[in-house]
Formats: sequence, structure tokens, C-alpha cells
Amino acid sequence: MRCIRCGYTEDKVIDSRMSREGTCIRRRRECLRCGYRYTTYEQLERTELRVVKRSNVHEVLNREKILRGMITACEKRPVSMAQLDNATDELVAELHRDHVREVPTAVIVMKVIEKLRNIDPVACIRYSSRYRQFQSVEEFIEIVRKMESVRANDPLQRKLKLG
Repeated sequence: MRCIRCGYTEDKVIDSRMSREGTCIRRRRECLRCGYRYTTYEQLERTELRVVKRSNVHEVLNREKILRGMITACEKRPVSMAQLDNATDELVAELHRDHVREVPTAVIVMKVIEKLRNIDPVACIRYSSRYRQFQSVEEFIEIVRKMESVRANDPLQRKLKLG
């Protein structure tokens, strides 16, 4: 590593620890010339995962684009950025684990819907209405009913209604 203060290339590692839930190593370093201390992060370099869109166009998976869609769906909802960041990190990790090189957009949309369903049902409906191609109002109503039945069968939700 090159010191960010003097540019010297020799340093010593003072401390190393796991960071970001074990996906990265944080290292504190000290420059051997000027004594300046700085932090570096080491993480796995993943192979590039490409998204196959409906139009058959291929593009690089963009975490920020996924997060932006989730933020838009959660606008004016009681959802924290930390929740959305964590959900996005989980989703991207799942995509890398389940797909070698390419993933269809439909898979990403369904995974986002699943994450949002657990975070905020209203945001989930908002996202669904934007990214799924509903042909009629009935299809949209059917999705809402399915979500309600899932919530009704959830033991935690039942307990909250009875309590």
C-alpha cells in the first residue's frame, strides 16, 4: 500500500479484523517513513454478474440501481436506509451465490419483492406495481390478496391481531 500522506510504499499492519459481516478485512496500517496511520479494506473480487433484461440486452449488475428501486418504493414509509442497505447486500450476495454469470431481470424483481414483503408490505406493493407487468386491475388485486393471506397465515401477524 502507498501512504496517502507521503506516498511511501512500505508500511506495517497494526491491526486486522473482520468487517461487514465477514465479507471484508479491515486493516490499520502505519507508514514506516512518516508514521501516518490509515485504514485499508480487503475483500473478495467477485466475477462480474450480468443482468439479462426483457429486451435481451445484457448489462452489469448494479447494486445501486437495485437499492434506488427499493428506496423509491419505500419513500415516505417507516423504513430505514440501514434496512434497505442490508436487504440489498443480502440480495446481491444471493444472486452471486445462485448465478454464475447471468441473471434474468425477472429473478431480481422477485427477490426484491420478497425482501420488501418482509420489510414493508406497502413498499412491496408499490415496487410490484412498477416492475411487474400487470395486464389488468384484477391481477394487481390478486397480488394484494395473496400478500394479505400470507400475512394472515403468519403466526406473528396473527398474534399481533389477537393481542
